[in-house]
Amino acid sequence: MSVEMKTVKELRERTGIGMMECKKALEATWWDIEAAIEELRKKWMAKAAKKAERETSEWAIKIACDESAAYVISIACETDFLANSDKFKAMHEAILNYLKENGQDSKDEAQRLMESDYALEMGENLQIKDYDIIEGWSVAHYVHSNRKLAAVVVAESGAEEEKLNQVAMHVTAANPEYLSPEDISEDIVEKEKSIQLDIMKNDEKMQSKPDEVLLKIIEGKMGKFKSEISLLEQDFVVDPSLKVKDFLWNTQLKTFRRYTI
Repeated sequence: MSVEMKTVKELRERTGIGMMECKKALEATWWDIEAAIEELRKKWMAKAAKKAERETSEWAIKIACDESAAYVISIACETDFLANSDKFKAMHEAILNYLKENGQDSKDEAQRLMESDYALEMGENLQIKDYDIIEGWSVAHYVHSNRKLAAVVVAESGAEEEKLNQVAMHVTAANPEYLSPEDISEDIVEKEKSIQLDIMKNDEKMQSKPDEVLLKIIEGKMGKFKSEISLLEQDFVVDPSLKVKDFLWNTQLKTFRRYTI
């Protein structure tokens, strides 16, 4: 293999760009590989600007936890093929580490880093969506196998990690809106009552009853409504004979967050 072809091959391996584009960049920079990389970066940054309006319909979520924080990054791209590739996963890891090192306010810088250092190889519109740090005493997470559904839970200090991981999995499956019924505002309850009243008035079996009767029936349903949307009161998906609060027993859950694509 000639020296020129070896250089083209090396540039191809380092950038992920096609052989012909690499050869053109090397020829334009007198076979200086570092200068060729810069040339390609400039060219592909211009292309990336054109890609920025293209739809990003595929996402992936990545979460890492240490003793007191969860770091969450979701990145959108154009194709499922790229989202499941090793090079995308390596980039995801690098951007997650950037979040760890630079904090939650560094999202814009992370987006620019992704565009400058990875756009060449990826060739698609890449957009950071979630870029979160969730701090607490005991933190655990769950990411579904398709990397498109995840959750983080935070509990009091000393909580059992495996137990919290299972609750995080429950959050992805059951999609609670609140931690406990006490967190549900009266506005939400009143809105649900109004919806239920309209439903009953459109029910042939119920519409003849006076509003006072319907409202009493609805009032009796509000306990179930609150339980169904409150994490601690939901039936635990792993063992439906238990509520989540019973599974946690003496572990006090502080908050949770669910991520979906």
